[in-house]
Amino acid sequence: MMNEPVVKKKRNIPKILLILVLCITFSFSFFYLAKTLYTKTTQKTGAVQLKSLWDKHDYQNVFNLSQLILEKDPLKPVALVYQGYAAFYLAISQTDSLKAQNLIEISINSLRLAHERASSNVVPQVDYMLGKAYYHKNIICAYSYYADLSIKFLNLAIAKHYRATDIYEYLGLSYAALEMTSQSIVAFTEALQYNDSDVLLMAIAEQYYANGQNSSAKQYLYRIKKTSTDDTLVLKCSNVLGLIYLDDGNYEGAINEFNSILTQDPNYADAHYGLGLVYEKQGNIIKARSEWRAALFSQVNHPGALKKMEQ
Repeated sequence: MMNEPVVKKKRNIPKILLILVLCITFSFSFFYLAKTLYTKTTQKTGAVQLKSLWDKHDYQNVFNLSQLILEKDPLKPVALVYQGYAAFYLAISQTDSLKAQNLIEISINSLRLAHERASSNVVPQVDYMLGKAYYHKNIICAYSYYADLSIKFLNLAIAKHYRATDIYEYLGLSYAALEMTSQSIVAFTEALQYNDSDVLLMAIAEQYYANGQNSSAKQYLYRIKKTSTDDTLVLKCSNVLGLIYLDDGNYEGAINEFNSILTQDPNYADAHYGLGLVYEKQGNIIKARSEWRAALFSQVNHPGALKKMEQ
C-alpha cells in the first residue's frame, strides 16, 4: 500500500497580521475617541460650571475655576471671557488699590486675548467690558491715562449694536476725563434714556458748566436741588450754582449758596473757596484770604486755595 503524500499546511500569517493590525487600529481609535469625548465632556462641564457660578454672582469662584481651565488651555475663549468679567467685578469691589489694580490688569489682559478668539456674537460684549475696565484703570492708575481706550472700546460696542444701561454713562465719564465736554454732554444725554438718576443729572450739569453753558447747567441743578434726597449731592449742586452765580455777577446769589452749604457742613472746602472768590470780586482781599485759609484748613491740598494763597 502506497503512502499518501504528506501535504504541508500553509501557515496563515497574513491573516493573523491583518487581525493584529485591525485590533491595534481599533484600540487606538477607541482610546482617541474616549479621550476626545472625555475632553469635550470636561470642557462642557467647565463651561456649565462657570455659567452656574456666574449666575450666582460668585465672582471669586468664577475667577478660580477659569484660572484652572486656563492652566490647561491658556487660550480657551470661554475661560478668558469669564476670567476677564470676574476679575473686573472683583477689582471694583476692592478697597485695596494695589489688589484692584492687579485685578484690572488681569481683566484687561484676559479680555484682550478673548477679543481675538471669541465668537462674533460675544465680541461686542467683550468690547463693552473692555471699555469699562479701561475706565476704571484710568481711575486707579494715578499717573497713567486710559480714558481714550475706554472711549475706543465703548464706541466699538455701540457700533456693533450692543446696548447696556450704563454704556453711555461710562462713555460720558470717559469723555469728561479727557475734558471733551461736548461729546460728554451728548453721551450723558443719551444715557438719560436708560437712567435719569440725580448722579447722572449732576454729571450733565457739571459738563454744561465746564463748557460755559451756564443756562443749561442751571436747569439740571435746579431740578436736583428740588427733588434729590441725597444730601451730599445737593451740597455739590449748591456749590456749582454758587460758581455760576459768581460768573453771572450775581454775588448775593453766590454768597447765599455757599453759606447754605457751610450751614450744613462748616468744613466744606469748596464753599470756603467760593466765598473767597466772591469777596475777591468785591475787592475785599482780607475776607477772601480768610476764606481760602479756611478752605486749606479743611483740605490741605485744595488746588484753588493753594494757588490763591501763593499770589
